[in-house]
Amino acid sequence: MVPMTRPTDPVAGVDAVGALRTEAPAVGLPSSGPPAGRTPAVGTPAVRRSGAVRRTAGVPTLRFERRLLRAGARRIAAVDEVGRGSPAGPAYVGVVVVDARIGRPPIGVRDSKLLSSERREALVPAVRAWASDWAVGQVGPGEIDTFGLTAGLRLACCRALAGLVAPPDLVLLDGSHDWLTPPEADDPLDGLPDAEWSSAPVVTRVKADLDCVSVAAASILAKVARDALMIELAASFPGYGWHDNKGYGTSEHLEAIRRLGPTPHHRISWRLFGTT
Repeated sequence: MVPMTRPTDPVAGVDAVGALRTEAPAVGLPSSGPPAGRTPAVGTPAVRRSGAVRRTAGVPTLRFERRLLRAGARRIAAVDEVGRGSPAGPAYVGVVVVDARIGRPPIGVRDSKLLSSERREALVPAVRAWASDWAVGQVGPGEIDTFGLTAGLRLACCRALAGLVAPPDLVLLDGSHDWLTPPEADDPLDGLPDAEWSSAPVVTRVKADLDCVSVAAASILAKVARDALMIELAASFPGYGWHDNKGYGTSEHLEAIRRLGPTPHHRISWRLFGTT
């Protein structure tokens, strides 16, 4: 496995692919701006009215990231993962870097789960152009079976971080759990070269994918890359519906596993129907 960085086609199939923990202060980031109006085109700059940027309530912003920059961070790697709960296919981790030079984010960036596949794909070029740096990494189902899901996500993230032009000095994770910092003992990834990284401090933030635009952008990059791979794999493994379910555990997918058995792309350790 190698880190996957900067594929030339934003929707092409991708088969290439700790840290001192720092808790972020519990700060509120209220949304700003008037109620939603007409949605601008994807990737267009925000419209200024009366000297202010017009925003829709609930739109993720750079407020928290800028707070971290003011506190001394120079290069923030915003991280989000996709495919965590999927019984088939790899898990992907997207990374978007924010620094003091970052500009206004593309209009329309949201957590990938809130966007249609067409909207996500359309946003990818704008996100890549906006980010100070970006990368995507993955961990395969066999590695998840071997190392476990949490260690697997860390491995995917380390691969993505290794693909950046320069290492970050702070990592921003969505959620309350720091799954990136290695455990002090019994680390299943101990000695694995792919799992080595610069030990940047980790900040966790609940619902960062909803209120931090850099994390939402990272989720879009990871989701588009993973979906493209699952669609590509669906052609070689018909019958499981991966072109629609993207490997997630829908009733149709689980029934196909019972009927056809697992493929090399299923996570066998999850004791799926039809496996031992």
